[in-house]
Amino acid sequence: MSAIALTSINTRVRELAPGFVVSLTVAAAATFLSEHYHAPVMLFALLLGLALNFLAGAGPCKAGIEFTARTVLRIGVALLGMRITLEQIAALGWKPFALVVILVVVTISLSVVAAKALGFSRLFGMLTGGATAICGASAALALAAALPSHPQKERATLFTVIGVSALSTTAMILYPMIANWLSLSPQVSGVFLGASIHDVAQVVGAGYGMSPETGDIATVVKLMRVAMLLPVIVTAAMITRMQGADPTGKRPPLLPWFAVGFLMLACINSTGWVVPAVQGFVNQLASWSLVVSISALGMKTQLRELAAVGIKPILLMVGETVFLAVLVLLLLHWGL
Repeated sequence: MSAIALTSINTRVRELAPGFVVSLTVAAAATFLSEHYHAPVMLFALLLGLALNFLAGAGPCKAGIEFTARTVLRIGVALLGMRITLEQIAALGWKPFALVVILVVVTISLSVVAAKALGFSRLFGMLTGGATAICGASAALALAAALPSHPQKERATLFTVIGVSALSTTAMILYPMIANWLSLSPQVSGVFLGASIHDVAQVVGAGYGMSPETGDIATVVKLMRVAMLLPVIVTAAMITRMQGADPTGKRPPLLPWFAVGFLMLACINSTGWVVPAVQGFVNQLASWSLVVSISALGMKTQLRELAAVGIKPILLMVGETVFLAVLVLLLLHWGL
């Protein structure tokens, strides 16, 4: 490597380091608070980031915060592929897979229509619907990375992450009660929890809180929903291409590089060659990447912007959550 290239890399690292270190520090603090107060780590990362939003203005931290909110986010999304295997999906048979596909397609489609009816853009409906139907905050961040640039996109993303984290925590408490009230079997309870709760952590908490069998089934069904992230990202990328969102005139790729990474890691993980230690490390790295990037996104957002969202987006997300739970119960009742 030439001396010029080394100098360029060194300059770039020096430019990005302050903002990245601040984002990493906020993520570490959010993780500590989450572990001690048992609340979603994404929510703590957002709130702490918002409190430090003055750092994202003109200054030494700006470039690093921008880099973390964009590039580190995409790395985290790609690493999510290590969470799933084709064998896990095949083991449950075709019915849960069909259930998940129906849930994702119907929920996102209805969310797009509802968002338009409430006066929002269809892309906002796709963002909230994808977060609700797939995997909560992780899906919101992944879709935001793939959707066209928009002046309100970051505010919409942060609002979606906050909303879906709060609703997912509420569901973790309420849905096991609903399963017991309806006298669902451990197997059916697992499918219900895995198909309706937004975030993976809350699915695990609710499922294993009922029984080990319910927890195992809920986790695998949830991972099937995570697998739907790839086709939804591709759809979002196609929308971006059709709208010619890049102001430079260069058309964005049909399949973003982080989606390719997601698919490759899922295929590698499906071979069975990945030792548990490596799998665990990659999963931890994915979680950390997402928490660090959401910290940076929080720092890029002004509190007054979030305060101006009004009641309609809240009603949209609550409606999506209730619709998803009811749809899951109806499909299970009809034998799917």
